Amino acid sequence: MDLLNNWEKKSQARQKEYARFLKRADKKLILKHQAEMHEEAVSKIDCLSCANCCKNYSPRFKTPDIKRISKHLRMRESEFIEKYLDLDKEGDYVVKTTPCPFLGADNYCSIYDVRPSDCARFPYTDEDVLFKRPNITLKNSSFCPIVYHVLERLISVSAG
Repeated sequence: MDLLNNWEKKSQARQKEYARFLKRADKKLILKHQAEMHEEAVSKIDCLSCANCCKNYSPRFKTPDIKRISKHLRMRESEFIEKYLDLDKEGDYVVKTTPCPFLGADNYCSIYDVRPSDCARFPYTDEDVLFKRPNITLKNSSFCPIVYHVLERLISVSAG
C-alpha cells in the first residue's frame, strides 16, 4: 500500500488518533526511530513539488531573522516589517499574505539562504517539537506530507 496515496484525507480522518498518540506515546521509542522516519520521509517526498508550507502557513520571523533577511534584501528592518510582516495574536511577526511573498512560481524560495529559522527547521519531524508541541504537529500533519508520513510510521512502530 502506498502510504502517501490520498494522504490529505487520511490525515484529516486521523487527527484524533494522532492527538492520542502524541499524548501517550513512548517518547524514548519515538526518539529512537524519529531520525530514521524523518530521513525516510524526506527521501520519498519532494518539498519543491509540494510547497504547502509556503502556500498555507507563515513561519515566525524572530528578530535575528528580520535582521538577516532585511540586510540580505538591502532594506531597513522597519521597511521590511512594514512591507512584508504583521503581528499575529501571539505577538509574533508573520507574513502578511499567503502564499509567502518569497515563494516563486517554481516553488523555490527567493530568500532560501537567509530564510527564517522556522522555515529551516520545518517540518520539525527530526526534533522533539513533534511531541512537545502536539498542536503544531497536528496542524502540520494536515498540510505537510512529511509530517503525515512520519506520524504514520511512528504509530506503526509503536504498535509493534
